[in-house]
This record gives sequence, structure tokens and C-alpha cells, in this order.
Amino acid sequence: MAENEFPGWHGTTIIGVRKGGKVVVAGDGQVSLGQTVIKGTARKVRRLSPGGYDVVAGFAGSTADAFTLLERLEAKLEATPGQLARASVELAKDWRTDKYLQKLEAMLIVTDGTELFVITGAGDVLEPEHNVAAIGSGGNYALAAARAMMDSDMDAEDLARKAMGIAADICVYTNGKLTVETIG
Repeated sequence: MAENEFPGWHGTTIIGVRKGGKVVVAGDGQVSLGQTVIKGTARKVRRLSPGGYDVVAGFAGSTADAFTLLERLEAKLEATPGQLARASVELAKDWRTDKYLQKLEAMLIVTDGTELFVITGAGDVLEPEHNVAAIGSGGNYALAAARAMMDSDMDAEDLARKAMGIAADICVYTNGKLTVETIG
């Protein structure tokens, strides 16, 4: 099979919701290869604690690439304790300019309970509007669902879970086996 014919690894939905003084990051557990579900219980949301400073990160894309980025983010956070924005920008700059890192195929949602960012390989550190960020194959579905429910009485966790459920109902690369981390 030629390289450009390989079906590739697909599937994930990660959402970050900031509401009521808390930030929740939730991710589904499905990993697919082409049309086949390889694993249904992957853990794509992690709590990092470099130097006692709590950060929650969720990733979409290649797992190995995401772990490389998470290790780099931890190093940046250790160098700039308590400064998630600065560490995120430093990671994005490295990712954009380093020839090795440029080949990595992943995206991150990161939060320290106050700030919420999406970090991309294009060198972007995006602070989402409307206190919701979502990435991955079902990200747009989860984002739309969460934005529609932001004015409801639901707290951040319930809102993230409901939005992820909607994404899982629509996106074949997303399942309902969630990992949820709350911070703030």
C-alpha cells in the first residue's frame, strides 16, 4: 500500500469548557484505523503537575506526537512556573520552527483552571471565544453543542459531558467513553 493510500489513525474529540469558576477538559476514548476501531478506552486527557503547578491537557492526533508535545510543554512549564500562556507560546514557537517538531501531527487543549488555550502546529496559541474550545474529528460537533448550552443551568462538567455525548452520536470516530478532568 502506498504511503498516501494508508488510511491513517483517526478519531478523537476533546473539549474544554470554562464555566462557574471551573474548567473541564473531556475526551473520548476511541482510536480508529481506517474504518476499524482499534481501542475504545484510550486516555487522551491528562493532568500535568510540573513543579506542583496543575495543568490539564487534552490531545487530538497522533498519540506519540502528542506525548512528545506534552513532555515539551511540561519542560516549558518547569522553566516558567505558573505562566501557562508563556509556556504555551514558547511551545508553539518551537513547534513552528523546529524541523523535527514540524512533522508532529497533533493539537492540544491546555488549561490551568484560569486560562484555556488551543495549541496548534501552525504556531497558534488560541484563547477560545465563548469559553469553549474543541479539537479533533468530532470537535466541531462538540463545540456547537456546548456553545448552544452555555446559557443553561448546567455546570461545566455536565455541559462538557452532554456536548461530548452529542458529538459521539454524530461523529463515527468518537465514542462515549470519556476521560474528564476538572480544574479551578
